[in-house]
Amino acid sequence: MTAWFENKARPVAQLPWWIKTGLLLALLCQFGWHFYQPAATARIRPLPAPMSAQAYRLMSLNEPIATAKYLNLWLQSFDTQPGISLSFQQLDYHRVIQWLDTILKLDPKGQYPLLVAAHIYGSIHNHRKQRMMMDYIFRKFQQHPGAYWRWLAHAVIIAKHELKDNALALKYADALASASASKATHVPYWARDLKIILLEDMGELEAARIIVGGLISHGDIHDRYEVKFLVQKLKTLQQKLKVRHKVENSTQK
Repeated sequence: MTAWFENKARPVAQLPWWIKTGLLLALLCQFGWHFYQPAATARIRPLPAPMSAQAYRLMSLNEPIATAKYLNLWLQSFDTQPGISLSFQQLDYHRVIQWLDTILKLDPKGQYPLLVAAHIYGSIHNHRKQRMMMDYIFRKFQQHPGAYWRWLAHAVIIAKHELKDNALALKYADALASASASKATHVPYWARDLKIILLEDMGELEAARIIVGGLISHGDIHDRYEVKFLVQKLKTLQQKLKVRHKVENSTQK
């Protein structure tokens, strides 16, 4: 068989002129077709809406935890698309929240959706979208304060130092302090005492003093480090109030 092909093979120079002309025309047509093709452009693909958690559960053959982990990675990498890299500011945050909610429904004990809401989607330089993420964390905290208190404590810091919104920071801090009153919810003292620190920073010294005094006198706090912090904070507030009163009295005179 090999010998037969060798016998049939002929040099290109021996081919008829019309075959060589046809091959040349075909090559020229191919070059021309490629030349006139529009340049490939990268297009931003918008974030789609998620399916229901039940649909993902069925598709994964009832493996919701594994599916939640996969969706976590998929969502976080969505900003990197073929030929283009998006900033998180370009994402539709309403859709982002829908995805985070869907992932939480698949893995209710998971912390990753709240982590990315606080540290990734909530860290961009866009105050409107930052507020959306902080409010999302606040809503999740209201549903499960014992599970999500650490993320609301982060939201207090963001509201205070990045959004420059003392009222919003105080709202979140007050929610932490109120949740700690429930014995079923464990919130460490440094988080629930953020309200006191905020009031002091805002100049609301008397309100802070009343809260600290009430916490000490109520007798429900048994952690010696927290008691020590509160006693020291009460002394600091009382000293600041004395200085303020002296300044006010001297001004009036």
